[in-house]
Amino acid sequence: MPALMSRSFAVVGTAVVASLLLLGDPAAADNRIGGGAKGATPTGGSSTSDGTLSATAGGVVYDRSKNGTGNSTGPVTAVGNWTPPACWYAPKYSPAQFKAYVEPIWNAESTGYEWDNQQRDKYVNGKPYTNFNLDKADKGYWWDSYVNPSYPPGWDTCNKPYFWVDKGAPPPADAPEAITPEVLAKLAYAEIRVPSTKVTLKPDGTTKVNLPTWAWLDKTDFHPVSVTASVPVLNISATTTATPISLKLEPGTGDATVFPATGECPINADGSIGTPYEAGNADKTPPCGVTYLRATSTTPYTLKATVTWKIHWTGTGTPGGNLPDGTFGQDQQVTVQEIQAINR
Repeated sequence: MPALMSRSFAVVGTAVVASLLLLGDPAAADNRIGGGAKGATPTGGSSTSDGTLSATAGGVVYDRSKNGTGNSTGPVTAVGNWTPPACWYAPKYSPAQFKAYVEPIWNAESTGYEWDNQQRDKYVNGKPYTNFNLDKADKGYWWDSYVNPSYPPGWDTCNKPYFWVDKGAPPPADAPEAITPEVLAKLAYAEIRVPSTKVTLKPDGTTKVNLPTWAWLDKTDFHPVSVTASVPVLNISATTTATPISLKLEPGTGDATVFPATGECPINADGSIGTPYEAGNADKTPPCGVTYLRATSTTPYTLKATVTWKIHWTGTGTPGGNLPDGTFGQDQQVTVQEIQAINR
């Protein structure tokens, strides 16, 4: 019941918090730590003249300056059932900010006299905290739960009431979702954006039956991208990097032969995938490509090109490790014609 009341307390207090944010100073202080109504995920963003992007969400700061850019980028899809954290705990308030947040809610008496008194006992009257820990200013923070903005399954499992953590001390054992470099790495994974996987084809768009179609991706378009997530007040961060490793071709029909036979074109040493077509290669087997065995009728074949990205992370005080591979694909229309023979 206390956890449920804690969530209700947050919802009722939202209007009060909104009025506090209009006062100026408390709002500025809130934003430095993470701020916002309990259970909500404050968001914001900015960009510099050199194109560096940053944003805050749930107490986490994202550096996307080394991410994929452009209108054709998109998020990778993790292989398997892996998903980023649905919720987590992180610093939200200093003692003074916490007091400024909760006292107007209690004074409004919108959460009930009994509940308000229980909260005062817990955070003011020494059961177990005294006077919002004002005497410990600059020695720690009040932590709270944050929610993935997409509200995936499990978003409401971080229901532990506000708790205090001294600087340099580990969060309590009963908060397994507490922010760590590994959690930051998983959050950064969700922010990764990779370029479109539209491959270059030769012939392009229209090909012939039994004529090898070469496929390749230029090395300038496919290179590692990364996002760094950090919690500045804790001096922890993690960088998650996605590196392209292969291209899979699915011709869109069973009447086709792919090269190589697995349909998986590995990345070359120079970072490219496949080999560009050159004059004189029409009858050669492409290292990456497809040969269609039957012509299309009124509807083109849908060639799907999917790049697999290896995901690795490093973080504060840890070498990190691997996260599930991610994929990103794109469809292309291919028309296949019969080769017309001329009888003389």
